[in-house]
Amino acid sequence: MNIGASLPFVASGFGVGLLVGLTGVGGGSLMTPVLILVFGVQTTTAVGTDLLYAAATKGAGTLSRGLAKTVDWKITARLACGSVPGTVLTITALYLLNVHGNVSPRPLNIILGVTLLVSAGGMLFLRHLRWLTVRHPPGSVAARFIVPGTLLAGFILGVLVTLTSVGAGALGMIVLVLLYTDTPIDRLVGSDIAHAVPLTLIAGCGQWLLGSVNWLLVATLLLGSVPGIVLGSHFSSRLPERITRSAVAAILLVVGTRMLMV
Repeated sequence: MNIGASLPFVASGFGVGLLVGLTGVGGGSLMTPVLILVFGVQTTTAVGTDLLYAAATKGAGTLSRGLAKTVDWKITARLACGSVPGTVLTITALYLLNVHGNVSPRPLNIILGVTLLVSAGGMLFLRHLRWLTVRHPPGSVAARFIVPGTLLAGFILGVLVTLTSVGAGALGMIVLVLLYTDTPIDRLVGSDIAHAVPLTLIAGCGQWLLGSVNWLLVATLLLGSVPGIVLGSHFSSRLPERITRSAVAAILLVVGTRMLMV
């Protein structure tokens, strides 16, 4: 990839990184559709490449969250105990079905489109969801379901993220808000970001073994996204969260609908 050809990818990485910094939404929800719909990258390669790109960006976010003590590592561990087996089983299934790099299976595009639409809904209604939830008293049926519910949610996220690279952020937060009613939103966000690191890293390595990762593209995207995230994080407190998240949710609705037609 020469310098001229790489500039659009660097610019896309910067744009996605800027939105991630402004809103906190996962980069996979934005980068994977951009690679497919704008640059014509095959779905499996876009997913595999984005997973490792996301692992790097989420790693930086986890470091800052960890230093700020806004990560509940117990919640992160519970999610990972479900998502890692889900990821391994999904990679195994893709291998047995001979789904490898540089292909765009129609069912995979449909799953990706639906996941994007649900993620958009999650972004729009997450804060309202917390207002509607009630505290789970100790010993109640809901309280006893917290741990198995987290494990089940992690497993489902492992499958979805491995297939689409989308959902670790918005979908994970929906589940955490419903289950952990006494935990502040900020700590849930930090826990969700921290969980995405092992999830995307393991899923990305699995996709690499399947031949679905373009390493040069990963490096090129990171070259643009790192300064974009830094800049977006700097201005995030100066822009109304409701407006920025609504704008990104609208983008996800459009690209999710478009993915259903690919």
